[in-house]
Amino acid sequence: MAAKGVGKFRLDVPLDASGVKDFKPERGVKVVAFDGKGQAYESIAKFDAKGRGTASITFQEAPGNLQVVVGPEDATADQLMGLQTISVNVSRRQWAGQSQLTLAAVPISAYYWWWWFRWCRTFRITGRVVCADGNPVPGATVCAYDVDWWWWWWSNQQVGCAVTDQNGAFEINFTWCCGWWPWWWWARRHWLLEPVLADRLTRLLREAKFPRIPLPDPNPDPAIFETLLNASTAGPPVRPPAGAGRNTAVIPRAVAAEQAFDSARLESLRTRLAGVLPGALQFERLRLWPWWPWWPWWDCAPDIIFKVTQPCRGTIETIVNETIWDARSNIPVNLDVTLAANDKACCVTGSTCLDGGDCAFISNICEDNIGNIGGNPGPNVAAPQVGYLSPGLNSISGDRPYSGTVPLRGCMGDTVDYYEVLYSTVGFGGPWTPIPGAAAGGFSRSYWDNGLSDWVPVPFPFTTISDGVSDHTVIESLPHWEANHAPQLWDAYTVNLLFEFVTQNVLADGTYYLRLRGWTRPGYAGNISTPVDLPICGSQTLNGVAVTIDNHLVTAGPSDLNGHLCLGTVHQCTTEPDTTILAVQILHNNGTSTNVSACGQVAVADTDLLQIDFVANDPDPHPHLAYYTLQLHFDVNLFTDLLDPSLSNWSLVPSPIAPAWAPAAAQVGPNYGDANPAMSALDQGASSPYWRGGAMRLTVKAKDTPMSRGAFPYTCCYQIRLNAHKRTIGGGGAGCDHSFWSQWNVTEYSFTIDV
Repeated sequence: MAAKGVGKFRLDVPLDASGVKDFKPERGVKVVAFDGKGQAYESIAKFDAKGRGTASITFQEAPGNLQVVVGPEDATADQLMGLQTISVNVSRRQWAGQSQLTLAAVPISAYYWWWWFRWCRTFRITGRVVCADGNPVPGATVCAYDVDWWWWWWSNQQVGCAVTDQNGAFEINFTWCCGWWPWWWWARRHWLLEPVLADRLTRLLREAKFPRIPLPDPNPDPAIFETLLNASTAGPPVRPPAGAGRNTAVIPRAVAAEQAFDSARLESLRTRLAGVLPGALQFERLRLWPWWPWWPWWDCAPDIIFKVTQPCRGTIETIVNETIWDARSNIPVNLDVTLAANDKACCVTGSTCLDGGDCAFISNICEDNIGNIGGNPGPNVAAPQVGYLSPGLNSISGDRPYSGTVPLRGCMGDTVDYYEVLYSTVGFGGPWTPIPGAAAGGFSRSYWDNGLSDWVPVPFPFTTISDGVSDHTVIESLPHWEANHAPQLWDAYTVNLLFEFVTQNVLADGTYYLRLRGWTRPGYAGNISTPVDLPICGSQTLNGVAVTIDNHLVTAGPSDLNGHLCLGTVHQCTTEPDTTILAVQILHNNGTSTNVSACGQVAVADTDLLQIDFVANDPDPHPHLAYYTLQLHFDVNLFTDLLDPSLSNWSLVPSPIAPAWAPAAAQVGPNYGDANPAMSALDQGASSPYWRGGAMRLTVKAKDTPMSRGAFPYTCCYQIRLNAHKRTIGGGGAGCDHSFWSQWNVTEYSFTIDV
């Protein structure tokens, strides 16, 4: 903080800009005196028409030795200390017992006078943060950073932050200076390793056959470039000795110059490296040192990236996180941006409920549009795979059922106060019954409060209310809530939720047809009345959707229902699906065979075959196996895909030793659907949407030789890893997991092979 005010000692600093051509006294300059303790005392000097002015600085005590720095008016005292500007030293002897000291006039050349116009400028960044659908993101903290990068390092410097309003808009204003002393600029930078740059640079060095490639390290070290320049013999990657050539920029200015950051050394290295490194257009375009000159202390326009965080649904989410690959180079003094938030953001929108009276529409099941689900309104309404996502698709992503807690989204007509969910298991013709109370899951919406600048949660639970004759499990509609409170800016993610369909341990597997029934209840007192089976808004067709459910049972262990040890192992305590290795054998050329037990050790010859009997099975009456994998892991991070048909003597057939709980596979797969018909269960005769899998036998050449591809390349410990996955979307709890890890299982089997 610069000291100001009247003191007992006064320093007058005359300034002379009379030599500046076309001089105009339209602005002043800042004069700052730094004492031996680093305290700053500042004053603004104004000029007359002849280009002369004086700055007066006062001190309460005798100031002693001073460093007087002159620079642009809008620079801070701290910035002036680091800028390559005019500086004058004052010794304590010059005071000679005086309380007032006037220095000789400090000349200001045209160079400094005109450069000061650019050295420190005010930048203004405006913009909006929006979700993918264009809805605004309020209450998010937007921080802008200047970034620099050289070799495989990068750094960022925060220039300002702002919070978005209800429209997602923000404004950041900051002062940016250039013309720094290089060591001062460097001392205020913390460097990070940029993995993509490190990968590309090391790849380039390998391709150029550099014999010694330094290992990437977060700490910038010019010694690694000497390694590249001086390498003459081949050897493994090396790390420079600790501290060797280490840059020591983060030291006080008083430290000897030879210990400070040496920008001349970098430029010398760049010139020498240019004659050694291969050309790289990608790095020239990125303006990457040493393919591009690098003097960031003279960068008078920042290169800006953004990071945006937002409190959303109880946590602080990072919704925008840009890198150097997103940098906006040399921005103008006025920059406008639109930042697209990821799917973790809370967006706002008005109520999406339609003005349509007593009506409703279910548009999505588990984030999937009903038009992509068989048997529902849209292009797949006539698909026989009712309630399945991507019906009839010949792929592991085809014919996908749902499980767990399934959210349904849509909108509600403006005269519906409460609604209940009805279901049928035989079709849209009914009969219709209210879903069990345990299957009716409520939720919480949230709206943006401009006064609080925060999200306000509003619970929407299912409630038991009587119609005067019997009780009904109903949930309040959004139009009814707004009619009794006020319209709000709702979180776009939750505004269109209608209910959570809770199925795990509540409903049996199968296809469910769902319909909404509306009720009237002004306010929050009394019974509900006037039930209406709600049509689709804008039509007379009754609202309804179909969804197929396939849950799985996970037991406590220690074994699953088929007796496989699971507790504390990699095997899951479920049989939906189940996996196991039935037998592993080495088949010899003379017709004999050798069993390979777990942890066993067997020798193989060139003519031997490997035979594995295994199970990947979904026992459900309506099975939904997606795919299985069978790999042989060995050595360090190596594996062989045993389901690769290009392996010698490869054969995949139903197993003749299938157990009772997993019959021999009618279709061996290994995929439910695949571009290669030979690998697709659907092309092997499976009837969409079902595939059970079962017990299979794989035969493949045992020994890998130059003449034929086999399983075992050399003597080693090997492990068979069998994975099986179902097509089900979701899991045992809430959520819409579309990966293939909601219902899966794994088996591992290890042994040693002598080749």
